[in-house]
Amino acid sequence: MSEAGGGRGCGSSVPQRAPWSLVAATAAFCLVSATSVWTAGAAPMSREERQKLGNQVLEMFDHAYGNYMEHAYPADELMPLTCRGRVRGQEPSRGDVDDALGKFSLTLIDSLDTLVVLNKTKEFEDAVRKVLRDVNLDNDVVVSVFETNIRVLGGLLGGHSLAIMLKEKGEYMQWYNDELLQMAKQLGYKLLPAFNTTSGLPYPRINLKFGIRKPEARTGTETDTCTACAGTLILEFAALSRFTGATIFEEYARKALDFLWEKRQRSSNLVGVTINIHTGDWVRKDSGVGAGIDSYYEYLLKAYVLLGDDSFLERFNTHYDAIMRYISQPPLLLDVHIHKPMLNARTWMDALLAFFPGLQVLKGDIRPAIETHEMLYQVIKKHNFLPEAFTTDFRVHWAQHPLRPEFAESTYFLYKATGDPYYLEVGKTLIENLNKYARVPCGFAAMKDVRTGSHEDRMDSFFLAEMFKYLYLLFADKEDIIFDIEDYIFTTEAHLLPLWLSTTNQSISKKNTTSEYTELDDSNFDWTCPNTQILFPNDPLYAQSIREPLKNVVDKSCPRGIIRVREESFRSGAKPPLRARDFMATNPEHLEILKKMGAASSIDAEDGLRFMQEMIELSSQQQKEQQLPPRAVQIVSHPFFGRVVLTAGPAQFGLDLSKHKETRGFVASSKPYNGCSELTNPEAVMGKIALIQRGQCMFAEKARNIQNAGAIGGIVIDDNEGSSSDTAPLFQMAGDGKDTDDIKIPMLFLFSKEGNIILDAIQEYEEVEVLLSDKAKDRAAILKGKMIPSYIINSNPEMENEEQPSSENDSQSAEQITSSSQEVDLVDQESPEESSLNSQPESLSPADMDNAASVSPSEQISNPMENHETTSLDGECTDLDNQLQEQSETEEDSNPNVSWGKKVQPIDSILADWNEDIEAFEMMEKDEL
Repeated sequence: MSEAGGGRGCGSSVPQRAPWSLVAATAAFCLVSATSVWTAGAAPMSREERQKLGNQVLEMFDHAYGNYMEHAYPADELMPLTCRGRVRGQEPSRGDVDDALGKFSLTLIDSLDTLVVLNKTKEFEDAVRKVLRDVNLDNDVVVSVFETNIRVLGGLLGGHSLAIMLKEKGEYMQWYNDELLQMAKQLGYKLLPAFNTTSGLPYPRINLKFGIRKPEARTGTETDTCTACAGTLILEFAALSRFTGATIFEEYARKALDFLWEKRQRSSNLVGVTINIHTGDWVRKDSGVGAGIDSYYEYLLKAYVLLGDDSFLERFNTHYDAIMRYISQPPLLLDVHIHKPMLNARTWMDALLAFFPGLQVLKGDIRPAIETHEMLYQVIKKHNFLPEAFTTDFRVHWAQHPLRPEFAESTYFLYKATGDPYYLEVGKTLIENLNKYARVPCGFAAMKDVRTGSHEDRMDSFFLAEMFKYLYLLFADKEDIIFDIEDYIFTTEAHLLPLWLSTTNQSISKKNTTSEYTELDDSNFDWTCPNTQILFPNDPLYAQSIREPLKNVVDKSCPRGIIRVREESFRSGAKPPLRARDFMATNPEHLEILKKMGAASSIDAEDGLRFMQEMIELSSQQQKEQQLPPRAVQIVSHPFFGRVVLTAGPAQFGLDLSKHKETRGFVASSKPYNGCSELTNPEAVMGKIALIQRGQCMFAEKARNIQNAGAIGGIVIDDNEGSSSDTAPLFQMAGDGKDTDDIKIPMLFLFSKEGNIILDAIQEYEEVEVLLSDKAKDRAAILKGKMIPSYIINSNPEMENEEQPSSENDSQSAEQITSSSQEVDLVDQESPEESSLNSQPESLSPADMDNAASVSPSEQISNPMENHETTSLDGECTDLDNQLQEQSETEEDSNPNVSWGKKVQPIDSILADWNEDIEAFEMMEKDEL
């Protein structure tokens, strides 16, 4: 977006229908004021060096665009490693990624306004002629509504905006007569059938020729779409309506935004990632600012700037307050659950969130923008590029990098807001890395793995539409651009729309529905653009002081977690206030901070009040709201027989265990253990549940490899040693951006601690059988019709090899009771014979599992001791002694000790005893609560 996106300006109010010149001038004043502060205290990069870097960007664009035109056009995209065009249907399918391709010369259309920004007006005129002559929008191909809107419709509108600007200047495009606009209108009508839903949310895909639902359309059966997919239409559709006078486009886009706003989670004011387009139910209830949601927030703020409708700004500020309250954990931005926003939904971030610092600049919130941008820059300096996803301790999670431009976008906006030459050096680093690592003879190739530097044969159209535009503008002076960039707003694809559209064809009803849903804090709406008196209090080194504590946030020798990063930042004096979710009662520094709250200054008092409010909210949510429903891995083979239940995370692909019958089978480790290539031991996993390690590739790729080897299911075990569901939130294993309908087997995720229980069991016993299900199964169901050894009731590991009953003192195993804050080693440091049954935890009943979604995998009870003593790891379970003594006596009376070799009992004869076990556990759980 252009820096003109200031909205309300510098403490004064911009009228709802302010002329575009007033909006632009107000924002320009804010940014010039901010820049003037910096020039006093920072040595600027010389004009000669900036010109040199700008010329370098021009040469890089020529290399990419020239090779596309020479080797790929009229195909949609260039394949830079093989020097040919990518045509839909002629190359192997890449799944959803290919939905952007519609046989409409995508890269050419996406690059139109970039040519003008880079002062290549002659090439622009030639490109427009090619589009009008060669591009066909009536192809029998299914495309993404979202991608087609932002890339093609946005590209045509951006091209039209600059074509009429050049025509008015009188030198170029004198022949132009709104031909690009007519193509845009044609495409707009082709997209409208996607909105034929009861909710007004569009279908995610549409056939350009046949629309929706017709047999030949091959689409229209989808039920879900992402929030960004439905919420990133208003700029292009409203611009099309304002340009043409056809109001239907803006009406449809507004209806979709209104529906998303209504469906936000009311207590947190957050939205989920995926929503059902028919019912409005949230399908994925995690929320962040990255993939799946990102541009929804962006378009709320930019719709206010372009259309002058205050309701969009009010909605954005309401969401922004929630983002900063729950998702922002400076310098990180972590996804949370919309119903439980104090609980992180995952421990990694995706690269698309790199746009957010730029959006924060437009909002006027500079400090967190600087912090997050600096963290991202440190990740880039470690890996040369921003990995598609990385963990909170800055390890690579997904290693790809498709030459995304979001970080360059934020760099540009931070430089425009601060004038700090540091960001010119950041841009210089981006240029050097692109040329050194991504440049190939036939263009620029995406990185397949940032760790190895391997390439992928793709050069997406957004690389030319956005990357070169932002990099050139970063180094350009005002006189280097042939038009005033302040008169335009950037779409999410960096296409330019003129701000004067805010006063053109205003026939849309602008009912402000925001106030019907929430009480708004007026303070949210102040200082929408940067105000130097607030942001830079007479300190030209303000931004540097914020960045400095983050210089070593990504330590190459020893990656650190978020807590350690924050503590170091605090010691340097530039750390954000202590958050309730970060507080640790055992941390002396946190206790010291609490002592200071309210004592040192008014700022400390404000921090203290906020901390107390957060702590109350955190406590309330932890008690009342539900956690992500877990899945269960239940060990059912000898000697466990369903007693060990491990809490597992589900996958977004494969067999849904909540809708289908559980999967049961023996486990086997895959080779290679990471499951990232064709298995070398298919005979070992055939008909079994494969164990694979997390890392090195995407979850869906692992699933396909073990499925191809004949596995009936898969368990992914975390590679982060020591991780546990006791301390880390569950998350869903995501797909790989492709169609995952081919994956038919169930996939579950275990943290390291739980996974090691299975691995240790394999080491100790020849075969381990498990049950994968949506919740733990009652052992009666697991063992129905089978003859059960009596030692399940009167557990004695040594009886297994004896011919006669042993004494009562030797017949019972030690009982252990654990709570959610305790741990039990299921495989002790004893001999195999002693450890096999000495501590056999008992699983939760189905009823228990329904009422305890966040139960630890070690929240289980074992067989009672004959001497009726109850032990726990911390000795705090004495209230249960009497209950368990009675239970032990009942079992002792009804089940005499008999050796494994001499006596077995049907399952029906011990159901009553198991029910008593369950009742004891329920009483224990009630006491804990």
